Order: sequence, then structure tokens, then C-alpha cells
Amino acid sequence: MICASRLAALRRSHRIRAMNACRAALASIWMLWAVSPAFPAVPDTVFIEELTWTELRDRIASGATTVLVPIGGTEQNGPHMVLGKHNARARLLAEKIARALGNALVAPVIAYTPEGSVDPPSGHMRFPGTITIPAPTFEQLLESAARSFRASGFRDIVLLGDHGGYQSSDAAVAAKLDREWKATQVRVHALSEYYAAATSDYARRLESRGFTAAEVGSHAGLADTSLAMAVDPRLVRAEALDRAHDAKAGVYGDARRASAELGAAAVDDIVTRSVTAIRRATARP
Repeated sequence: MICASRLAALRRSHRIRAMNACRAALASIWMLWAVSPAFPAVPDTVFIEELTWTELRDRIASGATTVLVPIGGTEQNGPHMVLGKHNARARLLAEKIARALGNALVAPVIAYTPEGSVDPPSGHMRFPGTITIPAPTFEQLLESAARSFRASGFRDIVLLGDHGGYQSSDAAVAAKLDREWKATQVRVHALSEYYAAATSDYARRLESRGFTAAEVGSHAGLADTSLAMAVDPRLVRAEALDRAHDAKAGVYGDARRASAELGAAAVDDIVTRSVTAIRRATARP
């Protein structure tokens, strides 16, 4: 009988200890939940579209008063390169520039740009997939975006045009708004250094390495394709490079010897020169 009573007591003691252990575990879980943030931390991003409005407000208040506006374009790029080449390139390069600056954020990419007439089709509009808008509409888009950024609290609005067809529109919008906002601290900058580093200066570098001007090309050729490869290899169809030298296929140059290695130096130069130009343009007395 004594053994049975002791056994019962031991069982009760085990149950009590188990219940206490369970309560302690639940209490620990509760404390961890209570002190943990209810939502994920603010992401490590420079892209406006990946922030909430309050996160953006706080970033601007903390000194991120420069906004980079990457301008791409949706156009044919030969049989070997995707239609959104400019958009992907502008976004990635803008991110690198913003992170190097430290006080800049990146707006959504502007993907609809002037690309020629629809009827009759001209320029890249002769190829399926190209999207065009009239130049006045494009300029109104840039102007409205800039006014929106000013309303958000940005002081410097930097237009990064990755395509040659609208460089004059970028400059015209910047000049117009700078005249209008002359009495304020807000400025719009059409960054010509970005485009020059990606095109004419890059072409000269390639020619100094022995490539011909005809090979380097002006669109979807060696330079254009190598830069795309360095930005993101998925933009280029390697199996189609053997056809990337025919103007009838939308290629103005010869991309058959294109490589990411040739484009890597251009990426670094675009970022370095853009950062230098932006710091110079946004410096206040």
C-alpha cells in the first residue's frame, strides 16, 4: 500500500512539473512574440516602389532628397536582345548609382518613350513589340513625374536617359522646370554624362581595343550588346548572336563578338561618372 501511494504521489509530481514546464515554455514564447516586431524591418532598398509612403517620408526627412528617374524604352533590339533592354539596364545602373551616392532613391522606370510613328511605322516601330508615344506626351509625363517628386519633398530630380531618342526632351523638361522653380531649392538635372558614358565614350574605348566603328555600332551592335550582357546575361540570346549583324533584322553594328567582359568596364564608368556629375550638380553653396 505504501508503495502504491508513493507511486501515485510521484506521478502527481511528474504531472505538476510537466505542467509547469509547459507554462514556462508558453510564457517564453509569449515574451518573444511580444518583444519581436509585428512587421518585417524596412527593407534594404533604394527603390521607391518597394517602400511604404511613411518609409519614404522618413527616408527623405533623413536626407535622401535626390531621386533618380531611370528612363528606358521598349523597342526592338535585334533577334538576339530583349525588347526591355533599356528598362532593365536603366534600373540596375540607377540602383548602383543611388547606392554609391548614399542619399538617393530610385523612381520606377519610365518604359514608354518616343520610338517613331505608328502609321506609317517608322524607326523601331517597323518591328513587333516596340511601343511609342508622341514626344509632347513623353515630355508631359516627365514633367508630371517631376512635379510629383517635388511634392514628396525631393530637392534634386535626376533624369537618367538610357536611350538616345529622347535626350533633347529630357533637357527641355529640365530647363523648363528649372526656370519655373528658380526661386526654390528644387532642381531637375538631365544627366548627359550618364548617356555619354554608355555610348560615345564607351564606343571610343572599344575602338581603342581594335574593334571597328562598324562593329561597335549604334544600336544592338557590339557595344550595346556587351553592356547588356554585363548588366544581366538574360537580356541576350547567345544562340542568336550569329544573326546579330544585319540592319534588316534591326541591328546597326555587329554583336557577334560581344561579351560581358567588354561591357563590365562600361558599367563601372557609367556609375563613377554619373555619381561625380550628380554630386557636382546637386552641391549647394
